[in-house]
Amino acid sequence: VANTGFLSLCAHGRVTGLAVEAGAGVSHVTSICLGQTLQKGTHRLGVAGELLSTHLRQLLLESPNEPSALHALTKKTLAQLKKQCCYVSLDYERDLRDQSSHHPARFRMPDGHWITLGKERFCCPEPLFQPKLLQQSCPGLHQLAWQSLQALPDHARRDVLGNIVLSGGSSMFPGFPERMCLGLNLLSQGTGVQIEVLASPERGTAAWLGGSMAASLTSFQHAWVTKGQYQEHGAKCVHQKF
Repeated sequence: VANTGFLSLCAHGRVTGLAVEAGAGVSHVTSICLGQTLQKGTHRLGVAGELLSTHLRQLLLESPNEPSALHALTKKTLAQLKKQCCYVSLDYERDLRDQSSHHPARFRMPDGHWITLGKERFCCPEPLFQPKLLQQSCPGLHQLAWQSLQALPDHARRDVLGNIVLSGGSSMFPGFPERMCLGLNLLSQGTGVQIEVLASPERGTAAWLGGSMAASLTSFQHAWVTKGQYQEHGAKCVHQKF
């Protein structure tokens, strides 16, 4: 049992840093120093992949597409739509105003119908940075990351600043790393700090990769429950050991 933010750092070869996770059910920002999560530097955002899929469905139902073409909007289809067509805008308000920035994308539904996405492409993931679009009052992911950094002692903040890592399937939208970086640097204006983020191409499965790496360390080997132990003692041995 391990914190997914810590495992995401492990996937980047780090044990100190700030993990910004945008997953399927929930998003998190977690500050970690030498493998220990810092409670005051940890925040939760209730906007993640599943809610964005619901948001995309609503956007499409309000779009000029024929309603009959949208009846095959299953959970699986919405996930494919998000992956293939959606992206994060670097200037949402400008792109919303400027019709020429609505670069259309066509998607073939499982039943053979074609639908067209315009502004829906960048409106779908925007609630990650503006939760108010889904009637949520909490700050966006970049603001939560900044709050986490501000909550840290000066000596810890210096180490964490250079190790801001992104992870989770909902961080895979094109433009997500750039928007996160832009948002953090706007918030840090006047501090003399230039912020960069680490966005691995494999960040969608960073926690799993980090778990694999952590489990292969020599220092981890005492933490196993063996098959023999489990067969002999049952599930109670998990609670006894951990």
